[in-house]
Amino acid sequence: MPINGADTVWILISAALVMLMTPGLALFYGGMVRRKNILSTLMMSFVCLGLVGLLWVLYGYSLAFGADKGGFIGGLNFIGLNNVGQTPSPIYATTVPQLAFMIYQAMFAVITVALITGSIVERMKFSALFVFSALWMTVVYLPVAHWVWGSGGWLAKLGVLDFAGGSVVHINAGVSALALALLLGKRRGFPTDAMEPNNIPLVVLGAGLLWFGWFGFNAGSAQTAGGLAANAFVTTNTAAAAAALTWMIISWIYRRPTILGTVTGAVAGLATVTPAAGYVTPLAAIAIGVAASIVCYYSMLLFKTKLGFDDSLDVFAVHGIGGVLGMLFVGVFASLAVNPAGANGLIAGNGAQLLKQLIGVLCVGAYAFVVTMILGKLIDITIGLRVGQSEETVGLDISQHGERAYGGLLR
Repeated sequence: MPINGADTVWILISAALVMLMTPGLALFYGGMVRRKNILSTLMMSFVCLGLVGLLWVLYGYSLAFGADKGGFIGGLNFIGLNNVGQTPSPIYATTVPQLAFMIYQAMFAVITVALITGSIVERMKFSALFVFSALWMTVVYLPVAHWVWGSGGWLAKLGVLDFAGGSVVHINAGVSALALALLLGKRRGFPTDAMEPNNIPLVVLGAGLLWFGWFGFNAGSAQTAGGLAANAFVTTNTAAAAAALTWMIISWIYRRPTILGTVTGAVAGLATVTPAAGYVTPLAAIAIGVAASIVCYYSMLLFKTKLGFDDSLDVFAVHGIGGVLGMLFVGVFASLAVNPAGANGLIAGNGAQLLKQLIGVLCVGAYAFVVTMILGKLIDITIGLRVGQSEETVGLDISQHGERAYGGLLR
């Protein structure tokens, strides 16, 4: 097919929007940690732009979207971007240069790895995180991306629907975040010491950038500048709005309507609508957003307060649980009237789709958890996962990077 200029402009803009989400995530996470760990937290997200962005060009794109090898992984036909040029792919995003589709997908890989870091801030060695990120992208993200989005991927052939990354991004990252947090153990002083956010305005700025960038994340996944992109854009905003208000109301019922809770609700709604954005109506997105905040809010209380898991910034409760919920909602609300390339869900008379979505959730979640545990243990017995007691006490900004957030480079 010939290149369509409007589609090309839209996917390039969307790639830029998704890229902005990673610095936005850095601010969102950075504002929530203690003052002595803010730069370390920013660095954990920002380094993914360099590391994952480079590995994606060298081999990542090929293993995710190259010629299928048994439904599990792509081939090496695109290694080093060989055969990836200015003409469209005959399989993926067929109206834009394949390079445009490639760089758009690169930004998804970047932020997926960065999402995990919220669970292990304030206690993980930077060297361990660096090695883990490269290995995790290679053996977890790339296979799962091929299963769900690759031509010939086994979950795609089964009929599992994931419009923009409920399983590939949010379940993958959320479950892996929980596994890594369990391996590392709790922060010193958790849960008795005060661990209040150092800069809530920074959190709000980060959340705003995430909401803004999410339009590229979800609407860009239509891969065309048409009606489907418009639907995904509207459902994304609608779910986020509903979730933000719902979380605010819940926090108001218990104590006060907090800004931290409101922006956390917005992010939960965005994560939950991600797999459904291009398959459901705006009214369904309201239900998805409301449910996202209710379920993620009480999941956060369960895992952190009741069970005592120190997933520092609640990555599993917001992204892991949100991703699971969103994938299942696809099986409930999906409609061929919205997207003829999708399927009908339970409400439209196709209960089998819900079962397919459940299979996708269980397989991706189990794979991510087990492989992350293995990777974490291997890194722990070689270079070690966790900083020393004195390094954790003084803070990772100084001990890992030799910098202060408010004072500059140490002399």
